[in-house]
Amino acid sequence: MGPRARSLIAVCAAVALGAPAALAGEANRIQVDRPSVSQSTSTVPPGALQIESGVEYARTRTGGEPDERRLTLDIALRIGLTERIEVTLEGEPLVRIRGKQDDTGNGDVSLKGKYRFLEKREGTWWPSLGVMPFVKLAVAHAPHGPDRPDFGLIGLASFDLPWRLGLDVNAGLAGLGQSHPGGYLVQGVASAALGRELGERWSTYVELFYASQAERGARDVVGFDTGVQFFVTARVALDAAVETSLAGPGPDYAFRAGLSVRFGR
Repeated sequence: MGPRARSLIAVCAAVALGAPAALAGEANRIQVDRPSVSQSTSTVPPGALQIESGVEYARTRTGGEPDERRLTLDIALRIGLTERIEVTLEGEPLVRIRGKQDDTGNGDVSLKGKYRFLEKREGTWWPSLGVMPFVKLAVAHAPHGPDRPDFGLIGLASFDLPWRLGLDVNAGLAGLGQSHPGGYLVQGVASAALGRELGERWSTYVELFYASQAERGARDVVGFDTGVQFFVTARVALDAAVETSLAGPGPDYAFRAGLSVRFGR
């Protein structure tokens, strides 16, 4: 890890964890799964529709080749079925790449489910637990998406910690479709996001995430990101985050920002 990455981590961690917390704890406040990689066990209320949308800009340096610049628009439609179950349709309607190759097209489309099978125990650190199965459909043309469907299962754990802290931990396996040679590659993923409430309207987090190789012969990925959420109302939230790669293929830096709105309950 270079000096620039270490400096970025130090600054981001100081901003994210240095302010005092004052969690309002509104039971009906919107709970969003972006902009972090980690997913919480929270689900959308039954009968409600939650739209989470955003934009990301990433830049990656590659030795002896032009820097790759990627602009992505993404949107997720989350629908609550019961108090513990939701389904999500997630996609990237626009992916624009500039660098060694220039291309513009649509990205991935995924169908996800979330089931929270164990609630938190009041007065303890015992987490709520859930699972998130998913399938990524082969609708994007290369290099934006897979040539065949990906699928997987992620385990979710959400902890309420002292000092108004919260911890979301994910771990799971995915089957990634491969072209050369064909077949599927098993990928392991894990992440942990430590969040903190800052007053009535602000929330922030720092996060580490890991993914084993996405293609045969590639390297594992370790990344770091940090971000903030601002709750405009109980049903509208804004977010922003910055990300860097610590090991393996990944962006030197990426910025993302988004808007989330809940309709219904």
